[in-house]
Amino acid sequence: MPRHFLRIFVIAALLAPTAPALWADAVSDALQAATDAYASGDLAKTSAELTMAGQALAARQSSLLATLLPEAPEGWTRTMSEDYAQGFGMMGGGSGAEARYDIADGSVSFTMNFIADSPMVASMGAMLGNVQMMAMMGKVVKVGDQALLDSDNNLSTLVANRVLFTAQGATTEQMMPFVKLLDFARIGVFDGK
Repeated sequence: MPRHFLRIFVIAALLAPTAPALWADAVSDALQAATDAYASGDLAKTSAELTMAGQALAARQSSLLATLLPEAPEGWTRTMSEDYAQGFGMMGGGSGAEARYDIADGSVSFTMNFIADSPMVASMGAMLGNVQMMAMMGKVVKVGDQALLDSDNNLSTLVANRVLFTAQGATTEQMMPFVKLLDFARIGVFDGK
């Protein structure tokens, strides 16, 4: 391989992680392909490209949600569930993120997750969007301005009528310090500006 090609290859490899704007975006590429297909009258390809754009958008939203799950404090580990968000396409759409938290000695483990813009979230709205309904199902606890349902050590809430949050697997007292690290105002607009 000529030296200048090798140099270009090395520079490109070094810039790749730091300059994502220089590389193609899967959502915009699929939308452009759908637009081109529609303009040419190919409705089957238009539909397929729109599906691809929807999947890419959901993946992007899931990665944004994942950034809102707190880091593990000293003595704990956080393991992100890599395949958690993949199942939402089969459930009618949406996005999500999940992390598992384990204490070093293995005696405590629990998960925290988000599900956004899913039909499942809409079905929970009547229950978790109303504090009176929540109180009929269990204890209501507050973190800042956000009311959460504490039902048998399962914490759940609906944020901004679009993001379902749950924490489960340990006692409320063990999970609550992690829940208090969440920025519920930011969660409600996780994919906006």
